[in-house]
Amino acid sequence: MPDRISDNLPHLLIKGTAETELYRRPKTFGAEFKLPPRQRSKHGNKLLSQLESLRREAEILGREQAAFGIDVGNGIYIQFESEPGFKLKFESLELLRSGIELVNVKDIGDKTYAVVFVPEGKLTHFVKLVTAYLEQETKRNKPKNKKLIESISEIRRAMLEALWTDDPAEIPVGEEKVWWEVWLRTGDDRKAFLGSFGEHAARIGLVLDPRNILFPDRTVVLAYGSKSQMSISVNLLNSIAELRKAKETADFFTSMTPSEQFDWVDDALKRIDGPYSGDFAVCILDTGINNEHPLIRPALQLSDMHTYEPSWGVTDHHDHGTEMAGLALYGDLIETLASGSPIFLRYHLESVKILPPRGDNPPHLYGAITVESIARAEISAPERQRTVCMAVTTKDFRDRGKPSSWSACLDKLTSGADDDKSRLIVVSAGNTDFSNRYLYPESNQTDTIHDPGQSWNPLTVGAYTEKINMDPQEYPGWIPVAPQGDLSPCSCTSMAWQRPWPIKPDIVLEGGNMATDPINGEADFVDSLCLLTTNRQFTKKPLVVTGETSAATVLASRMATVLWAEYPDYWPESIRGLLVHSADWTEAMKDRFQPLTTRSGKEALLRYAGFGVPDLNRAMWSAQNALTLIAQDSLQPFDKFDDSYKTRDLNLHRIPWPTQELEELGETEVEMRVTLSYFIEPNPARRGWTRRYSYASHGLRFEVKTPTETPNQFRGRINQLARDEELGNPSSSDAAKWFLGPDLRALGSIHSDQWTGTAVELAQRGFVAVYPVIGWWRERHQLGRWAKRARYSLIISIKTPETDLDIYTPVENLIRTPVEISV
Repeated sequence: MPDRISDNLPHLLIKGTAETELYRRPKTFGAEFKLPPRQRSKHGNKLLSQLESLRREAEILGREQAAFGIDVGNGIYIQFESEPGFKLKFESLELLRSGIELVNVKDIGDKTYAVVFVPEGKLTHFVKLVTAYLEQETKRNKPKNKKLIESISEIRRAMLEALWTDDPAEIPVGEEKVWWEVWLRTGDDRKAFLGSFGEHAARIGLVLDPRNILFPDRTVVLAYGSKSQMSISVNLLNSIAELRKAKETADFFTSMTPSEQFDWVDDALKRIDGPYSGDFAVCILDTGINNEHPLIRPALQLSDMHTYEPSWGVTDHHDHGTEMAGLALYGDLIETLASGSPIFLRYHLESVKILPPRGDNPPHLYGAITVESIARAEISAPERQRTVCMAVTTKDFRDRGKPSSWSACLDKLTSGADDDKSRLIVVSAGNTDFSNRYLYPESNQTDTIHDPGQSWNPLTVGAYTEKINMDPQEYPGWIPVAPQGDLSPCSCTSMAWQRPWPIKPDIVLEGGNMATDPINGEADFVDSLCLLTTNRQFTKKPLVVTGETSAATVLASRMATVLWAEYPDYWPESIRGLLVHSADWTEAMKDRFQPLTTRSGKEALLRYAGFGVPDLNRAMWSAQNALTLIAQDSLQPFDKFDDSYKTRDLNLHRIPWPTQELEELGETEVEMRVTLSYFIEPNPARRGWTRRYSYASHGLRFEVKTPTETPNQFRGRINQLARDEELGNPSSSDAAKWFLGPDLRALGSIHSDQWTGTAVELAQRGFVAVYPVIGWWRERHQLGRWAKRARYSLIISIKTPETDLDIYTPVENLIRTPVEISV
């Protein structure tokens, strides 16, 4: 991508380039499932003895359930355990037609544990499986059900601890009453199941919050009570799939020492042009906004100010929301006020107050609060396109990439799973522990992304900094914590996460710096290393400093909305994709992980700073020598063929391509960047995250034809790539020419990579395929999502070093007068 684009040519939206064809993967043969050594008779009889003990316990439990008044849906939770160092064949434990449901899977140490709900009278299913293992042979003379039975070490009744899928250290103790996040099974009738749980939970003494969150086969509610009360509910109510600790909100970055106040606010007001219409907005979910501030008043009307709880009012009580509003409109005010240039406001602000003026919210289901808060803005202005900005995170990061009810709710809301309306949501990566920032950058690498920043579909934003200048007389001996161009001391990373969790943050933007006090060695804030913005108490001082990942998040929201106002026909998937597509790493970021020739070094860089720093100029404009093409399309990933559910569509895009112009450049080195952006529908029940229990509804991948392939050879290679991915094998494409390669770029729901080669090679690469990979829409077909279509945005850029060579106009002409593309 060019460092500077002076032409300001609009990107080219291409339509009708994809040919959809039925897509088939070759029959796959999985890697051998490793089993511990077993003595068949001894092992089988041991499991039968454990099942007999469970049968007697189930009979006693059934009588207790009947005495409590539960006469339908009775059953028992049982826990299956693997041998140390071996996996459990947990996918084979579920039999939904008999009501046997796998409710959660977790790894503790080197062992796997799976909890299964078994309805009354259905333990015989497992007895039959073990008996067949003992007495029957397969056609290959192996014991029947060998993989399942020999992967099991122990079978026992599951108690409350077995349903706890959060950090084991967080499980409540004693009789202290706390808020529990309860993940309920849905049964055949979600509403009846929820009603029954509510009725009987009240008899136990559990207090339920009336709000809930709905996922495909889970309902999440909040319950207040003791561990003993919750244990009774686990034993008797047969409806709990998982238990987690309810989340608390994070402290906000509040008042700081203000920068030297500029006497330029009135001058800035004279230079404001707009906003012109109410078609676009940045919707800030925060502490409210003081819309009487003179710099905010032009863009925020009272009718666009909302609150989650009417008694809170709509104005800012905390400073943070007003600070975010100034950045959303103007960016860092140091630059805006000093420039003297016209200030063009292309969009409005919206505000939804989601935190109370006194105290903290109780640990409610923040996903439900977020959904309702966004709905209020949408109901007020239903035709407006808005970027939702939320810099509120939890204080902890115990999820370590795993979805929570809050992050999954954002994924669901963004995807439009309930209303077919996709949304653009920007969230914060969260701030590192203040007391440890002097340990930079180790503290960034160990403090992981805060909930809900692990969500797949929202754009998660971290912070970097260019700010290193301080007054040496005022701060003698002080040293900036972060070097120029590197990650801010405040920014969390996903470096401690493991696969399959996505790359987070997605991008980083300015969040300010800190400096080390030479006396105590601690990191502290310095005004000149912060951003300048609007102050809630503007009558006392109109300007105040701010920073951290909250500031970076709202700067990204501003950038997205400016971009959207320029291209109103673009989908949210495209706006998110363009920001990632325009991003690059600074030299300081790359230097930290040299040499960038290994997969581990590249993945560390990604999990440290995402795809880098986005450039609004690059995101918004093409040039004669820097062309960006955008295809907004869809496919149906899966379908039903006879009695089985299989992968369905492959979209092969024939891209309008400057073939002749590239050939003229010969061996000149050129660059191509491809970004694929789409939204997944989440299924956050913790059941191993593999195949039928995967978190994502579907995955999409892209591949580009190599110079020597025919289109038919290209199709065949895609089939091989899909098979390799499902088996966990390395890809066989031209990965060496790509910076990340098809394996490393496959995480999450946005995939971006850069190819470098000669112009004559690039001239023969005008075909891009988009194809599906495994997801729960196919594997959990009983949930009825297998026939859904999936939207995506495919972004392709070409950069040539020759500024006098025009590759833009030939492609523009091809789009206006389509012709057959030959390769």
